[in-house]
Formats: sequence, structure tokens, C-alpha cells
Amino acid sequence: MTEMLHQGLTQSIGAAALAAEGVHQAELFPPIVFEILGAFFAVLGTLLSLLAAIGIARFPDVYTRMQASAKAGTLGVACLALAVPAHFASVGVFAEAMLVVVFFFLTAPVASHLIGRAAYIAGNPMWARTTIDELRGCYDHESHVLHAKPADASPRDKGYMPEASDGDSPPRHAAG
Repeated sequence: MTEMLHQGLTQSIGAAALAAEGVHQAELFPPIVFEILGAFFAVLGTLLSLLAAIGIARFPDVYTRMQASAKAGTLGVACLALAVPAHFASVGVFAEAMLVVVFFFLTAPVASHLIGRAAYIAGNPMWARTTIDELRGCYDHESHVLHAKPADASPRDKGYMPEASDGDSPPRHAAG
């Protein structure tokens, strides 16, 4: 295993430049450092992905499930992607892993936003204990047009849902 790490170090992009200066990468970072970093990121990524899966299974509605999958799932994939270059100790593999991480960080928020918006427009009910509905009164289900809220709207009009006094769930938007 140590030989593979050393071989990966000497074949990386920066090895030639360092060797020209008389410094070998193996002298900069002992192989155990890469093994520890790889194991750390792999375990952290696995735990975050497990947390996302538990959130998807346990949360009560599509909006909170979407939150769990977008946040913890993206960080879990990012940590797992960082574990790969730490294991192989290669600059080239690190560059590819960073591209994967950037791709996930750019696409996951957009995808979760679109899923949430589609669920809202489709009329999926919110959890009974949800207190804020920022889109209430903005979307016309018949014309499928999203309107901006007026600046002088009261807090009740801005999406703050009334308290449920007798255990009833707050009023929901009409499904169209």
C-alpha cells in the first residue's frame, strides 16, 4: 500500500517540478498522512450520506426531505469525492475530484429549489407545524403565474401562517 502511494506521488503533476528543485513529494507528506486523510473523508462522507438517507426516511413532508437530501447528501458526496485523491495522492485525481465537487455544489441547490417549487405548485401539503409560507398569495393556480408580493403587505400577508389553536393544521393553498 505504501509503495502504491509513493508511486502515485512520483507520477503526479507537481512531482517533476519538485524533483527539479531537489525536493521529493514523499519528503513533504509521509504516506500515512494521505491514508489518514482518505479514511477521514471517506468516513465523514459516509456518515453525511447516511444522515441524508435518514432525513429522507424520517422527515414529514417533501420540503423537509428535500432539505435533507440537498444539504447532507451534497456534503457527503463532496467528502467521498475528496477521499479519492487523498487515497491516490495525485494532483490529477484531486483536480478531477474538485470538478465533481463543484458540479454537485452548483447543481444540487438548483435541483432542490425546482423540486420544492414543483411540489408547491402541484399542491403538496406542508407539514402541520410549518409556520411560514412565503409563496402564499403569490401563485395563481389557474393562470400558473407567480406574482410578487406588495411591499406594504402585513406580516400575515407575507406568509406567516396563523397559529393553530385547537390542534388543526394551518390553512393551505388551494391545489389547482
